[in-house]
Amino acid sequence: MYSSWRLLNLSPNNQNSTSHYNAGTWGIVQGQLRPLLAPRVYTLPMVRSIGKTMVQGKNYGPQITVKRISTRGRKCKPIFVQIARQVVKLNASDLRLPSRAWKVKLVGEGADDAGGVFDDTITEMCQELETGVVDLLIPSPNATAEVGYNRDRFLFNPSACLDEHLMQFKFLGILMGVAIRTKKPLDLHLAPMVWKQLCCIPLILEDLEEVDLLYVQTLNSILHIEDSGITEENFHEMIPLDSFVGQSADGKMVPIIPGGNSIPLTFSNRKEYVERAIEYRLHEMDRQVAAVREGMSWIVPVPLLSLLTAKQLEQMVCGMPEISVEVLKKVVRYREVDEQHQLVQWFWHTLEEFSNEERVLFMRFVSGRSRLPANTADISQRFQIMKVDRPYDSLPTSQTCFFQLRLPPYSSQLIMAERLRYAINNCRSIDMDNYMLSRNVDNAEGSDTDY
Repeated sequence: MYSSWRLLNLSPNNQNSTSHYNAGTWGIVQGQLRPLLAPRVYTLPMVRSIGKTMVQGKNYGPQITVKRISTRGRKCKPIFVQIARQVVKLNASDLRLPSRAWKVKLVGEGADDAGGVFDDTITEMCQELETGVVDLLIPSPNATAEVGYNRDRFLFNPSACLDEHLMQFKFLGILMGVAIRTKKPLDLHLAPMVWKQLCCIPLILEDLEEVDLLYVQTLNSILHIEDSGITEENFHEMIPLDSFVGQSADGKMVPIIPGGNSIPLTFSNRKEYVERAIEYRLHEMDRQVAAVREGMSWIVPVPLLSLLTAKQLEQMVCGMPEISVEVLKKVVRYREVDEQHQLVQWFWHTLEEFSNEERVLFMRFVSGRSRLPANTADISQRFQIMKVDRPYDSLPTSQTCFFQLRLPPYSSQLIMAERLRYAINNCRSIDMDNYMLSRNVDNAEGSDTDY
């Protein structure tokens, strides 16, 4: 496969014949054979394509303006919306950089983006997506019903289909592409069926069941309703539905085929109804998926996603949800201190005692990000621990742009742990550069940027 994948037609739209001559190609397009591919089959072509299309000689892409502080009683728009509207107007070729696809200017805040602000705003955008500040994602129906799998996962919102929404989905795709290219993961928790669609693996009924168990059970009960003693005579007494409408992923009742509201559901056509309902649910996010893939195509070679499994794509985009202390130890560099120093020993012991949620907050504190890449070799920046000359038992500080933790002396590990916990929970503003504060005044008044 490694030497011949270029000869294969991996487009999901051009596989009409399933003769034994192209059965292998069909198996890759449909997804069944993708887990058998050696890692280099799908990683090396991606790495080479990214390398050949990299912007050379620049540390960052175009400047983007973000306003997070409300003024004159006007509430700021979500960061995701602000950045999306500016980025989609840019040239795709200007965004293909190894670390920062764009440089963020924070209006009215004392922060100069040398990487930390870029990372921090991306983390904030992920939080906006999953907390409903931006309405592109919805919790899985299993989460709402508190049954089955994937209760902590999200789906694309099928009702988000206005032009503005599709533009935002396109920007979400750009973010995913940037995460793959820069090897800085996004903290997103999308359901497996979303990742399958993004790498063009057709969905099946089991995929729907994994996010909406109750709806699949309801459809099965309608399909086999005769097993419950229901006949044509008492069908409508037992089934509350009277037409070809079904439940969408967001809980709304919608026609499952054009004109479905006026097509009566009967005992005799219940099989067709169930088939159409399943078909509708397996394709209701198609427009949103297409917009995300369009955005990804700005940054990475989307056709190569047809060599990936859903899990492999998720790891490329989102890295690992667990923050590993051992991984941080492998990429650490010490300044003004060494690994035998008691301060360092206390620090590692404290981090090991932290829960994963606390380690995520720690990552956000020192780097602006909340995920590590799945492959340790993809961590491009060394984690720095620096001893600083400050009063005993002071709060630690960080420089997110340099992935650097600055530790003052401590009188005990207990006090260090207490100060570190306070810092990661309460000190999240990248806002200590007074020189930049004077430069980042709100000089955008009257501009056409909509905050």
